[in-house]
Amino acid sequence: MAITMGLHHQQPITISGCKTAPRHRRPRPIAVRSSSSGAGVMKGQMKLTYLEINSWLWEVGGARILVDPILAGNLDFGAPWLFDAAKKRLKNLGVQDLLLQTEGGLDLLLITQSLDDHCHARTLAQLAAAAPALPVVTTPNARPVLAALPTPFRDVTYLEPGQSTTTACNGVRILATPGPVLGPPWQRPENGYIIDDQRGLVVYYEPHCVYDRSFLESKGLRADVVITPVVKQLLPANFTLVAGQEDAVQLATLLRARYVVPMCNGDVDAKGLLTGVLATQGTVDAFKAMLAEALPEAQVLDPTPGVPLHLDPTPPNIS
Repeated sequence: MAITMGLHHQQPITISGCKTAPRHRRPRPIAVRSSSSGAGVMKGQMKLTYLEINSWLWEVGGARILVDPILAGNLDFGAPWLFDAAKKRLKNLGVQDLLLQTEGGLDLLLITQSLDDHCHARTLAQLAAAAPALPVVTTPNARPVLAALPTPFRDVTYLEPGQSTTTACNGVRILATPGPVLGPPWQRPENGYIIDDQRGLVVYYEPHCVYDRSFLESKGLRADVVITPVVKQLLPANFTLVAGQEDAVQLATLLRARYVVPMCNGDVDAKGLLTGVLATQGTVDAFKAMLAEALPEAQVLDPTPGVPLHLDPTPPNIS
């Protein structure tokens, strides 16, 4: 499938090359189920598979989207003496394994941030060598990492917050939203994303639970599914590395979420000096209790790493 992309300025970008034309959006109720099956996803459905840390494989509107992959060794930020984290369940899942298991191949690589826990250089080097034509949508902050890959990706779109891209393959729209600022306050924020399949399923994803409330309000954004951390990760002096708890409740309420999928991006086998000063605050159960009070109609869906979570806008008839 030939796919071309360009940088969005005044109009949304179009990713071309799909034979299926977009359909008009018709919001409908969602049915949820979990399955270990590798079956594909019908148009208008969604499948979310958590790959641990910040990594996901999504099937949205017929498009297979790999998100913030870590599939080549541990997460160590280039300094394993300081921090060295291994996945607990999917330790042996590598780039080639994922490509072999993904029927029909990947359609898009989505990167939220420029640091190694999202833009994992070893994984990206292997992925680019195996699939250099794979389209990439990412924050401009990741440009130096992508430019340094031995084999570069040939098709990269850099989205600033507020810019969007729409795939011709079933009209999946990706809107970049402001995420955390990892540096001085004048630095460009990293990205979160709104993923809209244009048929009634909208996902919001930002892996630090850091968001610009005024941006989301001014755009009138909402999401059926919010994927976010719910347990805080703290450094000394109560410096918040990853937000959650009441911040996640406020986010879900702001976006009027029907479903919240908690990320457990701090649930790793870790060693190194930094592990002695990292702390967590709150629990998934505490988050559920707060959410039930603030947004009682919302449901929390706990993902199991490697097990697809299916969302279907047309629930089956139950006799």
